[in-house]
Amino acid sequence: MEAEAYRGYCLESVAAAYDLVLITSEEPSWEVPFIRDCLVVPDPTDQAALSAAGRALAERYDLAGVFTWTEWYLVPVARLARQLGLPTTAPEVMQTCRNKATARNLFARHGVPSAASLSVRNVQEAWAAAERIGYPVVLKPAAHAGSIGVIRVDHHDQLPAAYDFAARAAGVGTQNMSVLVEEYLDGPEVSVECVTYRGETTVVAVTRKTVSAPPFFEELAHSVDASDPLLDVVAPAARAAIGALGMSDGVSHVEMRLVDGRPRLVEVNARLAGDMIGHLVRLATGIDLPRAAADIACDRAPDLTPTRSSAAAIHLIYPETSGTLTALRYDGPRPPWLERLSFQRSVGDRLLLPPQGDLFSARIGFLITTGASAEDARQRGQEALRALTLDVAPHQAGQGIRTDLLG
Repeated sequence: MEAEAYRGYCLESVAAAYDLVLITSEEPSWEVPFIRDCLVVPDPTDQAALSAAGRALAERYDLAGVFTWTEWYLVPVARLARQLGLPTTAPEVMQTCRNKATARNLFARHGVPSAASLSVRNVQEAWAAAERIGYPVVLKPAAHAGSIGVIRVDHHDQLPAAYDFAARAAGVGTQNMSVLVEEYLDGPEVSVECVTYRGETTVVAVTRKTVSAPPFFEELAHSVDASDPLLDVVAPAARAAIGALGMSDGVSHVEMRLVDGRPRLVEVNARLAGDMIGHLVRLATGIDLPRAAADIACDRAPDLTPTRSSAAAIHLIYPETSGTLTALRYDGPRPPWLERLSFQRSVGDRLLLPPQGDLFSARIGFLITTGASAEDARQRGQEALRALTLDVAPHQAGQGIRTDLLG
């Protein structure tokens, strides 16, 4: 259900232009109307199994391209494309994008403004790295996504528990299980949605983010405005980061923070953004990023001509505390500007926030609003949130429920 809620728009967009055959980890359900054929590979990170499935589909069909929007599959899919003789950014480059430590080194080598970063193997090394960099620092897995395992540390005595939190998340990885200690970049967070074709990068949109209060980095909201003046500020840094990593083709989601008004790189994700950001881009600009990703995978020049100039915002719904969901309903009107309302949880579900949980165990759903500007879309989102009834029975007595979902 979560895959349909967050990636259904991608499959629908690509299916409107291409016949699709799917390699997936479980039997398809909601995907069926959009696909022509499917093979199930329980673990798509298993290169041998993925490659065998790809070869089997290549025997049945004349494949034009292959791509994924799933972070964990980027390297295996790039290898599959190379094995099938299909267009792809080199698997080695995808591996670099997945390894934040390697990416930081390349940013430094190419003069891309980033953060001081050290890879550590235990809490003693983490302490030494934090002293060298200076508090506050951020601990994170070297190869994860969705802010999972990312935590800010302000003082020496907080570091052991923070290291355990980051290391647990890093330990579930399959490509790199190390932990990074990084300089904390103090400033607003944005992402830059980019399309690279044959080495030329077009900056399509900038996404402004709302994140939770420290120490965690829950992403609570995103907004895209086709007329955002930040585009000219962040575009050069985004292009430089993509170039430093050697990306030749594909859609990328470049995260950065603005420190004293200047961009500093957080990471480059060599895929479509999550949290429905690609859908926000289409609502605001008319540019179809999933279709662009499919076109590039087939070595076709994507159409990046804007056809709209408006704004859209998504508000991601979390509880204030871990607990059992006891009430969830929307009692308000459904005006045209409330473009989408989606719940991925039901009454009776248990919700678990960090540090015990993550976005997969805590998020309840989202709503999307549109407007003439990002501020219009955000204000309408707040109006819709006020019509939302959300009750949680805390796991511990005396805890409240979040009423201000945006902090």
